[in-house]
Amino acid sequence: MIDDAVRKSQTWFFRQQDSQGFWVAELEADSTLTSEYLMLRRFLGVVDKEREAKAVRYLRAAQLPDGGWPIYTGGLSEISASVKAYFALKLVGVSAEEPFMLRAKDCILARGGVVSANVFSKITLALFGQYDWRGVPSMPPEVLFFPKRFYFSVYAMSYWSRAVLVPLLIVFAHKPLCRLEPHQGISELYLTPPEQVSYRRERPFNRDPAMFTWRNCFITVDALLKLYDRLPVKPFRRLALERAAAWMLDHIKGSGGLGAIYPAMANSVVALRCLGYPVDHPVVMKALGEIEALEVHDVVTDETGDVPAMHLQPCFSPSWDTALLMNALVEAGVAQDHPPLIKAADWLLSCQANTVGDWKVSAPEAEPGGWYFQFENELYPDVDDSAVIIMALAKLHMPDRSAQLGSIVRGARWVLGMQGTDGGWGAYDKDNNHVVFNLIPFADHRALLDPSTADLAGRCLEMLGTLGYDQSHPAAHRALAFLRREQEADGSWYGRWGVNYIYGTWSVMAGLRAIGEDLSAPSIRRAVVWLEAKQNADGGWGESCHSYADQATAGVGESTPSQTAWALLALLSAGVTDSISVVRRVNYLLKQQRPDGSWEERYHTGTGFPRVFYLRYHWYCQYFPLWALAMYRSLKTRGQTRADELRAVARETRWLRSALEARDAG
Repeated sequence: MIDDAVRKSQTWFFRQQDSQGFWVAELEADSTLTSEYLMLRRFLGVVDKEREAKAVRYLRAAQLPDGGWPIYTGGLSEISASVKAYFALKLVGVSAEEPFMLRAKDCILARGGVVSANVFSKITLALFGQYDWRGVPSMPPEVLFFPKRFYFSVYAMSYWSRAVLVPLLIVFAHKPLCRLEPHQGISELYLTPPEQVSYRRERPFNRDPAMFTWRNCFITVDALLKLYDRLPVKPFRRLALERAAAWMLDHIKGSGGLGAIYPAMANSVVALRCLGYPVDHPVVMKALGEIEALEVHDVVTDETGDVPAMHLQPCFSPSWDTALLMNALVEAGVAQDHPPLIKAADWLLSCQANTVGDWKVSAPEAEPGGWYFQFENELYPDVDDSAVIIMALAKLHMPDRSAQLGSIVRGARWVLGMQGTDGGWGAYDKDNNHVVFNLIPFADHRALLDPSTADLAGRCLEMLGTLGYDQSHPAAHRALAFLRREQEADGSWYGRWGVNYIYGTWSVMAGLRAIGEDLSAPSIRRAVVWLEAKQNADGGWGESCHSYADQATAGVGESTPSQTAWALLALLSAGVTDSISVVRRVNYLLKQQRPDGSWEERYHTGTGFPRVFYLRYHWYCQYFPLWALAMYRSLKTRGQTRADELRAVARETRWLRSALEARDAG
């Protein structure tokens, strides 16, 4: 049965490959992006009634019975997502008296109304006069005068925060207003009439012994900045706006939109309008076109049956999908020189970054060589994609061995150059860990930073093992110490980029096996005990996004193919092949496979920002089950995985290590 399941999955995937060589599936978020997209098009005056009608159908289908909108499948109504959806619907002409709108209003009011929404929601509402700018934390463009290595520089924020914030600095300075008709407003979503809302933050100075805190400091600074904004003359404002505009235009140039992520792309369009660019200007049209490319047109079911709908995805994920699938296919026994794999590898080689990006500020000794997540994002390669791509490339026999080797060496050197002083890795920058940033009023989503995480450390250890290294490598030694510190008391590891502890534990266990850790080590045994204790009655594993808010729910949730596969991969990495839990897990995946070789999954098991923004990778439920079943088959039939065999060859021949070390010596 396993042979048949693996064969059917392989066949399914080979049919999905793009003619250019990559694989890519939809990356789904939640309703907020679609709501924001409707607002953006109204703000720009580029209204498309057909698009709006499709988006309205999507938003109605995404509404929960209590009237609100969630941020992940199976989640409760979330205030910011609900406010955005309600306003977007009113903006495009939906009556507030519709029964589903009345339910939405009641749900929003029960959760505190508009003033309980997050900062980014309030900024969007302020553009339409639906929230007072006084209630939005100040962020003057003059912050761009800070030196790059200054503690509070924008370069001390994560890549996504930087890309989102810089265009917002322009927006904050101009405070544009798109005027609405009275019936389009949302005053009914305020518990207190908007004109009576107090926007004063809590007083920082009192007799509390904790009065001198960073939070109180930032509240005071915010108040001072608001005073500064009201000054009739701001001598450095023009120069600051010029610097912000130059930074933004430079980072848009030649890329797939600013940062290649929707929020930054949308903010850049609004900022360009603030700077006087007409909607038909080539730069604006290019940015808007890249946003339109993120549209997903499908169908939803309403009372009339299946109807056309439209929603927005946050970005594309071709590098990630392609590299993960290549690793799975190699484990499944596909030949190392199989044409589809070589075609995919050639595409990946063409995507390797050759440009110095923002990462150079935190890692000045590193040289270009990483890969980015999207089709285009040259300035922002990331460690996770790069490590997985390097593993995939190192497992192949490519015709041009020299090009293959050179690419792997440059990529590995970049990844190693991004290792933090704590021994771990962040995704896009090194030592991006100034935790005080998460206390500023602007950061109520607590996602301004990109610190080292266990899942990335595990991935980089797996990369090192694939290149033929063991625990004696200095980077591996530091990473292992980092992982020992990061392990949770229950034996699991936190998963920053996937939901959640199941994902983190798999990532770490795979890395520990690859680098040659003793599989009887107490840390690994504790992780095994934790995983086996979390298995569901149906044989599968699942975990809700709620575990980011409540650690007590770690490893708890309805079974999914992707999370079951991660748990199976983790246990197999730990050397557990014959336990009842493993057999039941394998049977779960076999039973869930559809006749065409695919699996189905409706839950969000990917993570954008914990507690704020989650992702549903449509192929997580495809290549991870294939990988897990193939790894199980390898261990049962040969006593080792195919990855184990290839690592042994890499250690014996030293062809990868020798090239990397020779380049380092040079």
